[in-house]
Amino acid sequence: MSFGNSEKFEITNLNMKSGMTLKIKGKIHKDVNSFTINLGQGQDKLNLHFNPRFNESIIVCNTHDGNSWGQEQRDSHMCFSPGTEVKFTVAFHSHEFKVTLPDGHTVTFPNRLGHDHLHYLGMVGLHISSFKLE
Repeated sequence: MSFGNSEKFEITNLNMKSGMTLKIKGKIHKDVNSFTINLGQGQDKLNLHFNPRFNESIIVCNTHDGNSWGQEQRDSHMCFSPGTEVKFTVAFHSHEFKVTLPDGHTVTFPNRLGHDHLHYLGMVGLHISSFKLE
């Protein structure tokens, strides 16, 4: 999987608790096949791996428990394209994540690892103009 020359945006002391929402604004790099937003405990323990793949026209969500990937959840509602400005939100509830896409469509993914506090945010393939946790 090629990410071109996209930088990685990373926060390791995120203080996202159940009930909070992350608002992200940015621009998808124009030379990528996908972009990724990871939320979790650390780089290798991900409660939410959100990965729109342009070459497959699919949004993949998954978890990583530190050893292995879980079962992929695939959503064919693709409303992203390389080089475009995007704005979306990730709401974190104790039992699930709700990602609201730029066109209003919602992707729901279970909080399989069960944590109620997220410390890590990592994004690849996006140039972030702003993000807010509330």
